[in-house]
Amino acid sequence: MRHPQPALFDVIVSGGGVAGLTAAAAFGSAGFSVLCVDPAPPITEEGTEGADLRSTAFLQPARRVLEEAGLWARLEPHAAPLQIMRIVDAGGAEPGIPREVVDFDAADISDQPFGWNLPNWLLRREMAARLSELEGVTFRPGVGTLGVMTRTGEARVRLSDGSTAVARLLVAADGRDSPVRKALGIDARTIRYGQKALAFTVTHPIPHNNVSTEIHRSGGPFTLVPLPDRDGRPHSAIVWMEDGPRALELAALSRDAFEEAMNERSCRLYGPLTLESRITIWPIISQNAVQLTGERTALVAEAAHVLPPIGAQGLNMSLRDIATLLDLAREAPADLGSAPMLARYAKARAADVHVRVMGIDLLNRASQMHAQPLRDLRRAGLKALYGVRPVRRSLMQLGLGAGR
Repeated sequence: MRHPQPALFDVIVSGGGVAGLTAAAAFGSAGFSVLCVDPAPPITEEGTEGADLRSTAFLQPARRVLEEAGLWARLEPHAAPLQIMRIVDAGGAEPGIPREVVDFDAADISDQPFGWNLPNWLLRREMAARLSELEGVTFRPGVGTLGVMTRTGEARVRLSDGSTAVARLLVAADGRDSPVRKALGIDARTIRYGQKALAFTVTHPIPHNNVSTEIHRSGGPFTLVPLPDRDGRPHSAIVWMEDGPRALELAALSRDAFEEAMNERSCRLYGPLTLESRITIWPIISQNAVQLTGERTALVAEAAHVLPPIGAQGLNMSLRDIATLLDLAREAPADLGSAPMLARYAKARAADVHVRVMGIDLLNRASQMHAQPLRDLRRAGLKALYGVRPVRRSLMQLGLGAGR
């Protein structure tokens, strides 16, 4: 029995989440032939079961790769600017009372906002639509990666529909449990915090004025990120991190009891919050692949690194991975996927990934503190960092990814 010849591409992207779709659009827009596969078709409507109700804040440097991928024009009309990053310490003896509020204003370092926030389900909708415009991109939702075999000159990918595809470069953007990473035998170091995160959206009477607010007490931060108004009311996405058992208790509450708990936790900074979506829950970990490449393969996004959702670093690190890989591909197209190109990619990304994984790990541990003396120490540290203008400016530039 003769088997059909495998389809040939410049790049195969394994993974159709936000990072994988961005990578496919970026390489396709640059003129490379691309196959993008994912076992689950993207859910592109907010009310559909299984829709990703989290949101993504794209920081300033991410805009370049989105523009080059032909995505920014589609996304900008739906984006809420993030002009101020507000950190609130509510770790005093009395719950629901802010005792320290500091604002980091993008105007101190730039004429642009820190970034722009969009819901993840909408990102998938617009990104999938962009792929359909690109003649050189084949998007096959509902088809996953079953196996990988690499040689010096190619990566051969066995797919769940029984077909095989071959590429010069395989991009693993298939999540924290990456099938590609596992197939290549690349280990990952994982830190488990015993936390879970609740994600949902709310409306509120007081405008957010493009302020992203991170409230710290114990268990993890409670973060409100601006979204465009809904039905004439201010609208925000919330990620509420808590110790695992407490998060499960919260998720099981009645709607009225949950709203009461979230209003206390929000310190009512935006007035009474009204729940506008269902609640999703997922575990919080840090994870770092021991290496960022394999033969003919580059690991990006959560296949390479996973962070707690603090400081909008997770997906923005992923886009720096993609931007670095794309820059190298365009500099020397003939070397696409070669060992020297992948070595340059790993060298360019390793230090930044390590520093940010460690930094967010420390910030998350500080946000978890329960003991009052430790919460007081956290407040003192926040005041000290904010009080020195050069330090404050440096922290904002570092948060944006300066020096990549």
